[in-house]
Amino acid sequence: MSDPADVFDLVGLTEYEATALEQLLSLGRTTAPNLAEASGIPKARVYGVLESLSDRGFIKLIPGRPKEYQPKSPSDILDRAVENRKQSYESFAADMDSYRDAFLAEYEPRFERANEDISPTAELFHVVDVGEPSERETRRLYDDADETLRVITNSFAYLDNVERALAETLDRGVEVNVLFLHPDALPPEKAAVQADIVDRLTAEYPAIDLRFSTEKLPWRGTLVDPSMDYDSGEAILLVEEPDVPNHMRQAAITDNGSFVAGMKRYFDLVWEYESVQRSN
Repeated sequence: MSDPADVFDLVGLTEYEATALEQLLSLGRTTAPNLAEASGIPKARVYGVLESLSDRGFIKLIPGRPKEYQPKSPSDILDRAVENRKQSYESFAADMDSYRDAFLAEYEPRFERANEDISPTAELFHVVDVGEPSERETRRLYDDADETLRVITNSFAYLDNVERALAETLDRGVEVNVLFLHPDALPPEKAAVQADIVDRLTAEYPAIDLRFSTEKLPWRGTLVDPSMDYDSGEAILLVEEPDVPNHMRQAAITDNGSFVAGMKRYFDLVWEYESVQRSN
């Protein structure tokens, strides 16, 4: 279990600041000398520490002779820490925006000159590890889809990890087709997983069109918004490598319009001529 005191590090407090705030939460309203005595913070440092905590909104300064200091509630401290981080980010974003035009004017020409001789095929794909990285990219493709989403899968066992994005894609009116490998070609345990997934999709997402390939599928993946003009579309694909464990595999991602159009042609041919609907 995480140590609650780790929050002080996450907030970015120094060791003395964290010690002072933790002691104040136990002592309540007190003076700087009392806090120094209780916490072991040198008296020469304690006033600066308290001033820093006050500036961040974690404690209240109560005027008087002597001054006293009172911690905010733990809930208020957490809320203020989040607000401080938001303000810091907004300030950072504003600083970056103020430099944008000059930065782009200076460095974009350099970048373009350095990359103008790169072969187009060098950028045909980039790869990510299979697992959370590939599932994250898959969710991104779902989110990017405007018109069509095509999925080729054995059993869609990763549905739980992309379901939010899938539901939102359907809500936008995107046409979704899922091509499964026929259950007869799957091991019994994977066929059982597929059957459960198909039941869920049929019951919860009736707009999805499902079919089952009667031939072995050489790759699995997702393609969105392919264009037969070869000028748009994105895809992620995973080539079948049954002897390679998932943790050693990689998925390929491409936004090359010609390649995605070729994937669509393959999908359409299998869908039309080498697949069947679900048998009851």
